[in-house]
Amino acid sequence: MGFIKNQLLNVVEWNEDKEGVLFKKWDNTEIKKGSKLIIRPGQDAIFLHNGAIEGVFEDDGEYDIETEIIPFLTTLKSFKFGFNSPFKAEVLFINTREHTVKWGTKNAINLQAPGLPGGMPIRAFGTFSCKIGDHDVLIDKVAGIKNTYSVEDVKERIIANLDQVLMSWIAREGKDMFNLQINARDIAEGVRSDLDTDMAKIGISITEFTIESFSYPEEVKKMQEKAAAQSMVTDANKYTQMAMADAMANGGNGGGMATDMAGMAMGMAMGQQMAQNMMGGAASAGAAAPAGAKFCPNCGTPTGGANFCSNCGTKLG
Repeated sequence: MGFIKNQLLNVVEWNEDKEGVLFKKWDNTEIKKGSKLIIRPGQDAIFLHNGAIEGVFEDDGEYDIETEIIPFLTTLKSFKFGFNSPFKAEVLFINTREHTVKWGTKNAINLQAPGLPGGMPIRAFGTFSCKIGDHDVLIDKVAGIKNTYSVEDVKERIIANLDQVLMSWIAREGKDMFNLQINARDIAEGVRSDLDTDMAKIGISITEFTIESFSYPEEVKKMQEKAAAQSMVTDANKYTQMAMADAMANGGNGGGMATDMAGMAMGMAMGQQMAQNMMGGAASAGAAAPAGAKFCPNCGTPTGGANFCSNCGTKLG
């Protein structure tokens, strides 16, 4: 009867992760004769005995525990009583996949900025990727006190430290406080390095960190828009050319008021140009032959009403 009981099939496996779990301990601690170990793609299985690692199995597939697993275990392979009765061992399943997580600053970060005595509050958003980097450290620091550890646990620890780390790297790499996106790559790499160093203490690796955008206060956005608008209209000629181009582009599509205004700008510009051309032409004609001009009959030099030619001395009447 006892033999039949020991022959009951016992499957040691971890079903597909659906909640971003990084590791999970096998719930049933009794392993029976005839048991099978199933390792799925993206998983490692670690056998533990009294908290120590007995063996690490990385290749996915189905294994007979008695013949294919126990002979490779450090201590259990010398199991004195054979495999006639169940024995207890912990199996820790590791999720080896890389996980990408969205992040956002917990609070607004106040940065020193010229003209803003209280600092400039900004927020940032992006993603980071993480995976288990060191089995031994993970088991020593986390698995010994937790049965599961998830991506949300990693995110919680990262968010707790992120604001200070991000502020430090913005101060170091942010060349323009009003356009931090220019230096986002350098800032992100610095943040990733610091976070990876911290998470390595519990066996987690931060493989990537990206900053998708920085969010500024509305007042700063309005200042930026105003500065951009002023720079666009600094040169009136460029403004007129832009209006003319817009009118030509929208004229066939019923541009409405915008088209009418642009057309007026075009007309005014053309009128001004015509007036300038006329004035310039008159000035040129006047310079070439002033009204009532007199010339020396000998050398042709303009006399300007003098009695003698200033060039050849000829008497002029």
